[in-house]
Amino acid sequence: MTLELEVAWQLHVGGERRLLDSLLARHREKHRRYHTATHVAWVIRHVDELAATEHVEHLHEVVAAAFYHDAVYEPTYPANEAASARLARRDLTAIGWDSAAVERVGSMIETTAHDATNSQPTGGDTAMLLDADLAILGADPAAYSAYVTAVRSEYRHLGDDDWRDGRMSVLDGFLARPAIYLTPFGRSHWEARARANLTAELAELRD
Repeated sequence: MTLELEVAWQLHVGGERRLLDSLLARHREKHRRYHTATHVAWVIRHVDELAATEHVEHLHEVVAAAFYHDAVYEPTYPANEAASARLARRDLTAIGWDSAAVERVGSMIETTAHDATNSQPTGGDTAMLLDADLAILGADPAAYSAYVTAVRSEYRHLGDDDWRDGRMSVLDGFLARPAIYLTPFGRSHWEARARANLTAELAELRD
């Protein structure tokens, strides 16, 4: 896993191995169960999968955003995505990335809050990142169940009732969307399974 991330870092982000090491250290924080380096690797794999069929304008930037999108992850903190975007902007600027590219990366990271109240892009690089991040929702039932268990562990500070209420709100929000996925690939490959997974989990929570 580490080697895979090292190769992707060198190919798409470039240089400064110490920054990658610092980033991976964040993903090894003890409270993380799902939002780990493994999740980052899977998001990058899904970006590559999407890029094989979807138009991508700035692949290096999408991968950089994938690396940094959960760099700051504290379940009790309400602004993880904004903090992660600030870190990405600082690091990429430090290694000489163009300011416009840095800003595009930061903006993409901020959208990974997946806030249904905000307008979502209908295509492009940001849509690719968001679909890659949400690909787990369309996984097979066993993988989806493992994801839910891991996220519940990250939110172990919540009692069962608070977890249930919050989780149901998240699931309802995704299911209320016209489409969970924004790319044609995401909709054709993950949408049906994601809706089945979310609906099954919601029914279980309501029992």
